[in-house]
Amino acid sequence: MAQGQERTAPDAVPTRIGQVVMLHHAGDREEARHRYLGLWAEIGEHGDPLHRCTLAHYLADTQDDPADELAWDLRALSAAQELTAGRPAGHASALAARSLYPSLYLNLAADYDRLGHRDAARAQLRRARRAAEALGDDRWATGVREAIARLERRLGDDGPSPEGPEGPPWGPPRQRP
Repeated sequence: MAQGQERTAPDAVPTRIGQVVMLHHAGDREEARHRYLGLWAEIGEHGDPLHRCTLAHYLADTQDDPADELAWDLRALSAAQELTAGRPAGHASALAARSLYPSLYLNLAADYDRLGHRDAARAQLRRARRAAEALGDDRWATGVREAIARLERRLGDDGPSPEGPEGPPWGPPRQRP
């Protein structure tokens, strides 16, 4: 019985995260942050990367300090990169991470903008735009694309630079020479 519980416990994490998302969307930001942090303590820094990515992505939205929000969004990106590192493009974990990249980069762009780092914000926004090309045509994807367009207008970003130094939208930025 204990083995079965261990197997189902990780599968319950997305459901538990979803329950806290509903609490947060209902307006109880403090309680949501408290519950997200409890889940983070259970999952741990070395838990399932998809769970860490999802949880950190949502936890960032409950932060009062933009620097704390950036730190959580960076954790989410790092976990997403773990999902794609060394896996074939069609691997389920890699596909899941790629679907999150547009939103992850968009959030980083917004974080950097709030912190006054407009060049970093524009770089992340270009990565979000490129990563969004892989999204389908559902309501969530449309919302992400619209949010990218709104931030582009606010930042005055006209699109990707010709040389494309950002690297692929699903991995770490390329090192500049």
